[in-house]
Amino acid sequence: MLKTMTEPSQRLTVAIRLFDVANALDPNLDEGCPKELLYAERMTAMLSRFAPEADEVAQLAVRAQHIRRWVVPRDSYPQTREGYLMWRKGLYKFHADEAARLLRSVEYDEPTIGRVMQAIGKKAIKANADTQLLEDVSALVFIEHYLAAFVATKPNYDEAKWLDIVSKTWKKMSIAAHAFALSGKLVLPSALVPLIVKAVGEK
Repeated sequence: MLKTMTEPSQRLTVAIRLFDVANALDPNLDEGCPKELLYAERMTAMLSRFAPEADEVAQLAVRAQHIRRWVVPRDSYPQTREGYLMWRKGLYKFHADEAARLLRSVEYDEPTIGRVMQAIGKKAIKANADTQLLEDVSALVFIEHYLAAFVATKPNYDEAKWLDIVSKTWKKMSIAAHAFALSGKLVLPSALVPLIVKAVGEK
């Protein structure tokens, strides 16, 4: 029987603690907390709201998705669209490898580690259930916690650009995540509700 969010195994508890210790070293702060530690906590909280029955692989993957992200800064790649895509792809592998290293230190089996790495590595979105669940949780966290701040950093973007960004995020999400986002269970940034509704309505 799969462990539920309310019945963590001892190994899961230790692994999450290791992830958190790693992320607590983030020198960048968000609301007075190491940025990636706060992000990881928000991911776990969203998973418990969206998919409270989630198995151990999902719990590990959401907690480690951005593990030690600051180690690979954006400016370590060319400041171009191609450079951005290379950075993102490199991060997927970096995070997956870091998670795997820590999971092996607490003696997780290789099949479990492989599933966590596939999810964090964004392998086969839409086809791989672990990857899709991670993508759903990531998108929901972005909308609730980070979209408004991201909008504020891009004052030169017009409505068409924002509609495109929101619609692309929406396309990556599952039908279940769409329903959750529109059910009132997700806290939408109030100033952006008209934009979100318009973007979603065009799909």
